[in-house]
Amino acid sequence: QVQLVESGGGLVQAGGSLRLSCAVSGRTVSSYAVGWFRQAPGKEREFVGAISWSGFSTRYADSVKGRFTISRDNAKNLVYLQLNSLKPEDTAVYYCAAAGTIWTSEYDYWGQGTQVTVSS
Repeated sequence: QVQLVESGGGLVQAGGSLRLSCAVSGRTVSSYAVGWFRQAPGKEREFVGAISWSGFSTRYADSVKGRFTISRDNAKNLVYLQLNSLKPEDTAVYYCAAAGTIWTSEYDYWGQGTQVTVSS
C-alpha cells in the first residue's frame, strides 16, 4: 500500500506561482513513478505530468509544458509540482498518484487532492 497526501494549494492571482507537495508513504516508495492530475468543476480529470521513480524522466501535458515543473526528493518522500505563470484556466483540484511507470495511464494509488484557484 502507498499513501499520498497533497498540500500547498490556495488562491493566487493570474501570473503567480504555487508549489504543491505530495507526501508519499508506504512500502518501496521510491520505486513508484508519481503523476499529477487535475480536475476542474464540470470537467474530466486531466493528466498534468509525471516523474519517474529516479527523478530523471518527466513528461508533461502540452497545456502546462514550460510553466509547470515536477521534481522529487526521495530522501524526504516528497514530490513537488511547481506551478508558474498561472492562468484562471488552471483552477482545479490537483491530485497526485502513484504508478509503476510514467508512461502508464493506470495509477494504483491516489491522494485526496488540493484546491488551486487562480483569480483573473
